[in-house]
Amino acid sequence: MDILINIVNAILNVGPTAILPISITIIGLIFGTGFKKAFKSGITIGIGFVGVSLIIGLLDSFLAPAAQGMIDNFGLELNVIDAGWPAAAAAAFAMPIAPLLIPIILLVNIALIFFKVTKTLNVDIWNFWHMIAAGSTGYIVTNGNIWFAVLITIIYEAIVLLIADWTQPYVEKFFGLEGLTFPTGSPTSFGLIGIPIAWAVGKIPGIGNLNADSETIQEKFGIFGEPMMIGLILGTVVGLLGYGFGIDEVLQAFQVGISMGAVMLLMPRMVKIFMEGLIPISDAASKWMKKRFPGRELFIGVDAALAVGHPGVLSTSLVLVPITILIAVLLPGNAVLPFGDLVGITFFIVFVVAASKGNLVQSIITGTIMMVLVLWMATSFAPVHTEMMQGTGFTATEGANQITSLTTGGSPLNYLLYLLSEFAAPFVN
Repeated sequence: MDILINIVNAILNVGPTAILPISITIIGLIFGTGFKKAFKSGITIGIGFVGVSLIIGLLDSFLAPAAQGMIDNFGLELNVIDAGWPAAAAAAFAMPIAPLLIPIILLVNIALIFFKVTKTLNVDIWNFWHMIAAGSTGYIVTNGNIWFAVLITIIYEAIVLLIADWTQPYVEKFFGLEGLTFPTGSPTSFGLIGIPIAWAVGKIPGIGNLNADSETIQEKFGIFGEPMMIGLILGTVVGLLGYGFGIDEVLQAFQVGISMGAVMLLMPRMVKIFMEGLIPISDAASKWMKKRFPGRELFIGVDAALAVGHPGVLSTSLVLVPITILIAVLLPGNAVLPFGDLVGITFFIVFVVAASKGNLVQSIITGTIMMVLVLWMATSFAPVHTEMMQGTGFTATEGANQITSLTTGGSPLNYLLYLLSEFAAPFVN
């Protein structure tokens, strides 16, 4: 077990920018591309992902301080801190069952493809942490029952892959990423409630028929409707709400706006590089499946970060940041101080925006309703999440006595499995 733990830790320590090229090269060889093409695809994808990661880092570094400013301005004093997805991922990988679950996740994916349960081959190994976090929930609630933790992990993985298959048309038609799916835990899990809510909101008279997507806005407002200008305007507004209206504060807010405009402009270009590397692998996988399994499809599951730069996704998430903070102030029964995952809202609403066909009004209304439910779930989940964080050394800030994250604690799928674990605990202990 110690050897397995050391191998797993060594792989995880190099991070997704190294794991992805290696795994893509191996997959390319399996599907018969030859080493030269497989290696080139792997490196190209790795470079594209570096670009995507840098842009998401830019988003985080400028948006998070503005969000903190809004929290300070509202004078929020809530006793459950939202530590964010990085802390949740660290907690998941620090759990003693993590080395056991990683190979199980890989094998289950292959088995589900073989038995025609799913069409998605998930190469997004770094985001296995979502599945491990779900298994860790079962492990904690049942006082260390390993087999129940494995069962919860498999259930979570199977549901995520099925949702990834179900939402593949959104990924291909709305985001323009042919042959790909997003088995990342956040968008798939939040899609469980986000897509039905978006459908219901679209039935409200006048909402579903609004021409409020980014393309229509660009046509009506000219240069001020372009994605980078929308990012500039919304980012500056968020900055002003966080920093204030003095000369120095306005300049800081404008810097946030420039950064958000840069995200809007640069992310699609990074995604294009990513796709240049992935298309040969996707084509080879398709040919391989058609030759050996006529009539079957195979999708490549990748990180939903590729959708974050879509104008509708980023615009909606920027508007939802102050709305989420306001909800936290007013919502009865909420104890969560939203912070670490405010930037992560971009992942929560990927399929909300796609299901709304880019309609920003519909997306924002849907996102607002969804964040109410997310804060309630994250509050309820806090005791388990706090226990999960103990292995990382992460502690709550002064004034907070519990830790949660909107990504894990507020995840609808994770929360359902938490309730299942609570129900099953008396029978498996």
